[in-house]
Amino acid sequence: QVQLVESGGGLVQPGGSLRLSCRASGVPFTNARMGWYRQAPGRQRELVATITSGGTANYANTMSDRFTISRDNAKNMVYLQMHTLEPEDTAVYICNVWHRSMGNHWGQGTLVTVSA
Repeated sequence: QVQLVESGGGLVQPGGSLRLSCRASGVPFTNARMGWYRQAPGRQRELVATITSGGTANYANTMSDRFTISRDNAKNMVYLQMHTLEPEDTAVYICNVWHRSMGNHWGQGTLVTVSA
């Protein structure tokens, strides 16, 4: 059973930083592509970033300006470092894993609120 457990969300002031973490289990992590998505209230889920098993990161639109995705294969962890957060970044951030034989799976998400 694939499980993804996110942590690190919370309330942060505009301009602040947060690091999100996601622990994966039940999947061959070193061969899996990991990703972060987000869903803001009233909006569709959107891609933030993905990272391949080899560590190649891909970002949506201008996310790479302020966000950095990374992974630790020894710990089955993927991270999202976020800087210079804006109110528009307020969303539930959701961890994703894709594996060629196990398919696509999602975490429950962690809420990030950017507000003064």
